[in-house]
Amino acid sequence: MLKKISRLPSNPGVYIFKDTKEKVLYVGKAKNLRNRLKSYFQKSSQLDARKTAMMKDVREFTYIVTGNELEAFILEANLVKQLKPRFNIILRDDKNYPYLKLTVNEEWPGLEVVRKIKKDGALYFGPYVPAGSMWEILAFIRRNFQIRDCRYPLDKPMRPCVQYQMGKCPGPCAGLISREEYLKLIEEVRLFLSGEKRDLMDGLKKKMIKLSDEMRFEDAARIRDRIRALEKAWESQKIVSPELEDIDVIGFYRDNSEASFNVFLIRNGVMTGSKDFFIKRAGLVSESDLVNIFITQFYTNEIIPPYEIILPVLPEELKSLEIWLSQRKEEPVKITVPGSGKKKELLNMASENAKLAYRSKKEMNTEELLNDIKDKLKLEETPEDIGAFDVSTISGKEAAGSFVYWSGGGFKKDFYRRLKIKTVGSKDDYSMTEEIIERIINNLEGVLPCLVIIDGGKGHLEIAKKVMDKNITALKKAPALISIAKDPDRAYLAHSDVIVKLEDRSRSSLLLKRIRDEAHRFAIGYHRKLRDKELMKSPLEKIPGIGKKRRLELLRVFGSIENIKNATIDEISKVKGFNKKSAVVLLNELRRP
Repeated sequence: MLKKISRLPSNPGVYIFKDTKEKVLYVGKAKNLRNRLKSYFQKSSQLDARKTAMMKDVREFTYIVTGNELEAFILEANLVKQLKPRFNIILRDDKNYPYLKLTVNEEWPGLEVVRKIKKDGALYFGPYVPAGSMWEILAFIRRNFQIRDCRYPLDKPMRPCVQYQMGKCPGPCAGLISREEYLKLIEEVRLFLSGEKRDLMDGLKKKMIKLSDEMRFEDAARIRDRIRALEKAWESQKIVSPELEDIDVIGFYRDNSEASFNVFLIRNGVMTGSKDFFIKRAGLVSESDLVNIFITQFYTNEIIPPYEIILPVLPEELKSLEIWLSQRKEEPVKITVPGSGKKKELLNMASENAKLAYRSKKEMNTEELLNDIKDKLKLEETPEDIGAFDVSTISGKEAAGSFVYWSGGGFKKDFYRRLKIKTVGSKDDYSMTEEIIERIINNLEGVLPCLVIIDGGKGHLEIAKKVMDKNITALKKAPALISIAKDPDRAYLAHSDVIVKLEDRSRSSLLLKRIRDEAHRFAIGYHRKLRDKELMKSPLEKIPGIGKKRRLELLRVFGSIENIKNATIDEISKVKGFNKKSAVVLLNELRRP
């Protein structure tokens, strides 16, 4: 290994450690690849406990040379997010948070929810964490600002939909509002989302007075009601300090090898969200390095960085981070540690929240809980993580299966899986259970939790055991298996004939039932979605030769299925993509009893 290292370049780059099965163990970056790799394999090297344990499993390494340190920094962040190596410190919650997108880049703009940001000329507002506040804002805008929420192309006039009849849309599709007037509404929405209250309120009051002077009292009353609604909405907002504009405040708390972060997301002086994060096995990593790792992974997600990030300590690679964040925002971003003032107060508050969240999590006594499960189910090992399978169907139609994952005191939705049953056409729970377990084993590349729960009785457990035995070579480690039946709740064990009662209301029993119920909820939710999708299919989708473009064109011209049915052959043949022959086929299919 040292001979191979001696031939390495002394350039900046990223290195990847792997085990005997080519599984990635660790991803790191280096200013000098040769010197950095040499430090791992020299006997005199002083590695922390985490890296010492890692080196026992390392059998191979690969590397990627980069042009400079910043490129190495960015590549490392992306590879860690993508590969999630076991010995890297990972933020398990790496979801993309929602934004509101105002499509001012379109001729007739609208407002939509997105989780990915594009350089498309649209305006993005957020992120909103948790997403509940965003949905409230969206609902408020749709109630109080008349902007369209459809995605139909408006290049040709069409009949207005029910939203116009309900007074929720001004009908740009039918030419019932000029583009100039419509864009004024969009500007009001922009001002509202940007927190520019004074400009928005001044504009609305002037508009109300003008309408009143023109004796358009009903329109003036609508503006008055909008002003009142806005004033009420702003009263309920968590206004931090208008002069702060856009900042993220990151609080931090550490207890030995574990750490907790709390992030305040502040946009236009208003808190749009707050989120807790937990890191395990931080080992001897310094606080500045932990903060560095956190920022790198948090902002690798689809998050637009703010102008300023407030921290309790400066990160290890301050300069590289600021350059990288500024590139992502396309404007300067600075990282600061405040000594006093409002920012310091917010930082103390965020750090206190991080501490409280950490203590709350520790009070759960997860270790004790899992040991109780081990004793209750007579397991050989304490189950550090638990998974559950379930199947949902009605008469075998649109059947779906699910897998959920619990670890460290909570559900980890990144590892959830849901699949549509493919090979079983009739109502056969056992065959469906067999299919879903086998497919998810393959999907997860044989990595299952220590304990697996099957929602069902002894028969379902036997099927699960059969699938595990069949796929034993694909499994990294065979899990302990149980099934949980209802009325009364009881567990059947694959390794024993003992039936364990779960009606004792103990924390361990409640957790096992909760995980089973989560799998059931996830499966039935997907099953309903598939069923609703089938029920909501347009009759047009079932007609051969009528593709998506033709369907949209028909609905754009006629507005509804009923209007299409009542149309003549000549009217339909004039629609783009149709002729008399296809019009006859269409009407015959739609009018068929």
